[in-house]
Amino acid sequence: MAGETRSYDDPCGIARALDAVGERWTLLVVRELLLGAKRFNQLRRGLPGPSPNVLSQRLRELEQAGIVRRYQLDPPASVIVYELTERGRELEPVLIELGRWGSQAPITSSSELSPDALLVALKTTFAPTRAGELVASWGLRLDGAQYRISVADGRLDIAPGTVTSPSAYLDTDSATLRSVIFGGLPMRDAIADGRLTIDGPRQAVGRLIRLFPVPARRAG
Repeated sequence: MAGETRSYDDPCGIARALDAVGERWTLLVVRELLLGAKRFNQLRRGLPGPSPNVLSQRLRELEQAGIVRRYQLDPPASVIVYELTERGRELEPVLIELGRWGSQAPITSSSELSPDALLVALKTTFAPTRAGELVASWGLRLDGAQYRISVADGRLDIAPGTVTSPSAYLDTDSATLRSVIFGGLPMRDAIADGRLTIDGPRQAVGRLIRLFPVPARRAG
């Protein structure tokens, strides 16, 4: 029946979690909201796979589960946005570990990552041992949106917004940043062809890139 809520009818905590987030596309909706609230059309751009009806259904299910809340921005915007609740934000470490596990599988899709998916991938592949005692911050303009990246105490933080006095500032697109960090594209080549602009020392950007080793792939 359309709209029927399905359940595993199993008291195990894993089964109860999957009752809430186990439907197709649901966890990717959560991924797209990890870095902040979004309008429906912004979610559509980050998740072009599901139809508008399917995406609307998943958002309703997440609202009913207390994972997402919907509200209207104050004037003059006056648009509806979706954001994670406190319960929804608790899914971040789960998604990071799931992404770390999944990143060992061979890549079979030719699709590009959304900006949010790429930034979550950075959290997934961040190597604290490489950071050591590094304390630094970077500004990032990615596909036109502003983010701040900081490292301290072996921890990585990525959030929307600007940063004061960054070690360096990067302006690029998701495909280029993914290629530089994970695809072996030399930073100097991305700069030379205009796909990457850096304000500040290139060494600072090099330090950032080295914090994200390419995951080893496992067959099968």
